[in-house]
Amino acid sequence: MSRARIRLATAVLAAALAMAGLPASAFARTAPATAGAPHRYPAHPQAETIRQIPLQGAVNVRDLGGYRTWTGGKVRRGLVYRSDALSRLTPADVTTVAGLGLTEVVDFRIPAELQYDGADRLPAGLTATSRPVSDLGLYATLVGAIASGDPVQQERMLGGGRAEAYMRDIYRTFVTSPENRAQFAATLREIADGRGPLLYHCTSGKDRTGWLSYVLLRALAVPEDTAERDYLASNTFRGAYDAQVRAGLKQSGRMLNPDLLIPLQEVRTDYLDSATARMEADFGGFYGYLTDGLGLDLRTLAKLQARLVG
Repeated sequence: MSRARIRLATAVLAAALAMAGLPASAFARTAPATAGAPHRYPAHPQAETIRQIPLQGAVNVRDLGGYRTWTGGKVRRGLVYRSDALSRLTPADVTTVAGLGLTEVVDFRIPAELQYDGADRLPAGLTATSRPVSDLGLYATLVGAIASGDPVQQERMLGGGRAEAYMRDIYRTFVTSPENRAQFAATLREIADGRGPLLYHCTSGKDRTGWLSYVLLRALAVPEDTAERDYLASNTFRGAYDAQVRAGLKQSGRMLNPDLLIPLQEVRTDYLDSATARMEADFGGFYGYLTDGLGLDLRTLAKLQARLVG
């Protein structure tokens, strides 16, 4: 057997043993905590700092590395990046992105988003791979609601909890849609194959991108509460920009009540819980989602561990 195969076999065994030895909370989702209840997971002994890549034309660009795992390792930096759309990058931003040494950019936006926002602006020689993940028509609904300029119609479309319900439905499709699962799985396989640093994104970098980041971190044995904090951090990075968008819509007269957009602009544990509850129902838990839902075998999971955790 070649040395490469021996190393991979060793990694497969190590991953299997690591998964078998992890606490149940590393793979099993528990019920959401109620108000005033203690935190549902044991506190991690060392809080990690999220590394943002500061750009002018995108606000939610981050290195996914730096997090510690249940197995005592740490996710390597400089290998996987998550972001919002790169269609508004300035020349200086493109130079910054070039410095990341990316070999692939994966774009989860659907054609309507590309048509409206434009293609990514990337360093020379780098072209985005289009891998659309459905938004259940949210983008078209949102554009239509704003374009109508009709506060009654906007309230009817987005008010009364309808926007929140829409978001929960979208998150469920991350689990239930075979097409969506295939796009996520293809991206994870490419990360495992290790051709070089990879960045994936959608429009806001918070839902489709947030879900895949959550899944990847948990697959690397990052504690669930840490993966959830990474997911929720989009609210911090996007907050000021999203508030400016709402203020602009009100000032222009296109929305009387732009706060109707807040449930669509934010990430929430309620949305994440909708996906994980569906995951439990359909696949019996996180490991079942990885193997049966995404079709990732132990070899691929071991390659993710070997490449991304040091």
